[in-house]
Amino acid sequence: MRGARPPLWLGRGGYVLLAASAVVAGVLSIPLGWPLAVAATLGFFIGAVTIEAWRDRRALDVRRLPPPRFVLGHETALRVRVSNRGTRPLHVGVVEAPLERVRVAEGEARAIVAAGAAPELSIACTPYERGEVAFTATYAWFEAGWRLVRHRRRIDDVVGARVFPDVPAFDAADDLALRARLTAAGARRLRRRGGGSEFAGFRQYLPGDAFRDIDWKATARRGHLVVAEHEVERRQQIGLVIDAGRMMAARVDGRRKLDIAISAALGIASFAQAAGDRVGVHAFAGGTLARVAPRAGRDVPAAILAALAGVEPCADEPDYERAVLELERTYRKRSLIVVFTDLFDPVASATLLGVLALLVRRHVVIVAMTNDGVLDAALADGAPGNATRRAVARSLAGERAAAVATLRARGIIAIDVAATALRPAVLDAYVAIKQRSAL
Repeated sequence: MRGARPPLWLGRGGYVLLAASAVVAGVLSIPLGWPLAVAATLGFFIGAVTIEAWRDRRALDVRRLPPPRFVLGHETALRVRVSNRGTRPLHVGVVEAPLERVRVAEGEARAIVAAGAAPELSIACTPYERGEVAFTATYAWFEAGWRLVRHRRRIDDVVGARVFPDVPAFDAADDLALRARLTAAGARRLRRRGGGSEFAGFRQYLPGDAFRDIDWKATARRGHLVVAEHEVERRQQIGLVIDAGRMMAARVDGRRKLDIAISAALGIASFAQAAGDRVGVHAFAGGTLARVAPRAGRDVPAAILAALAGVEPCADEPDYERAVLELERTYRKRSLIVVFTDLFDPVASATLLGVLALLVRRHVVIVAMTNDGVLDAALADGAPGNATRRAVARSLAGERAAAVATLRARGIIAIDVAATALRPAVLDAYVAIKQRSAL
């Protein structure tokens, strides 16, 4: 624990004593004269303050506790342990230094700490951006006894932490309803006669069975017509593709578009895992930033969360061609590919439209975008002086609408909604695909 500048200052009692000393000096100046009266009262004041400051100079010890798990947009408490090693109660206040990516609550945490006690003080903070956070300094002050002196301390304790993406919290009603829809959509395996993806066994041929379903080798061995049965696998493969290029650094309601996309992707991963689907992720900009191969299991959402926690928006243009080539190598069977991106840039939009034509030949493709409402606000502004702004907004809105229409015309599911509606919209599309067995 290191001293701050200045390490000592007058406390509440010190100001009271200073005011009282001035009054006493005025009274004593009548019989003693001003020089002697001021010298006497000032000497008493300095002596009292010095004794108080020396006696309690080492009474307080402050230790930062390990930071908790920070989740984007969720209020969290930073904890500091304050220990009173003196013999008198201490009035204590603690303030956290300003932080990047984390908004610290204004004000300070205060407490009266008894002698020998070591309580914990909490400072509320809310992460507003994902990434690494370095906690550098905590400032503390304390007053003891008559509170003549305020001791100030700076605690240098560099601690690293990470702000994780927001894992969407579903309320119980939505969770149960969506799980019921997934079950109704066929999240479990169904056994059907004839075609399918996994062999289940043989049975005797019955009138009405397709001629192509007869297994001739088994028929030759058994001496009668035999049909092969397969299990139709209703568990699909889901690829979550996240554009981390420059356009995804734009903010909507204080949050970056990339963070909104990652939160939505984690929501889809959670429900896909519950449905037994194989889920993978691919984040990219100029190159691959994070990748999780598609697989099933309870640990999949946690693996995706860990992979995406450190992904930041890049100044690079997204290399859609390279990303699609990697997806084609990874997702060889028909899959649902969900692309989180932005189509505000006409050049990037044209490139994306071209490469997605390759994906849609084999896969079901969803393009999920977040609009920020700025264009709608500009178009609705009827002030005479904003005619140029409206014209630009009308042009950009037209380009975006044309890109969305082109996507849909090519068989791609295009979602262009507000930030708060992105996760529910993508989840609804995912469930609808399962319900109609589009995969």
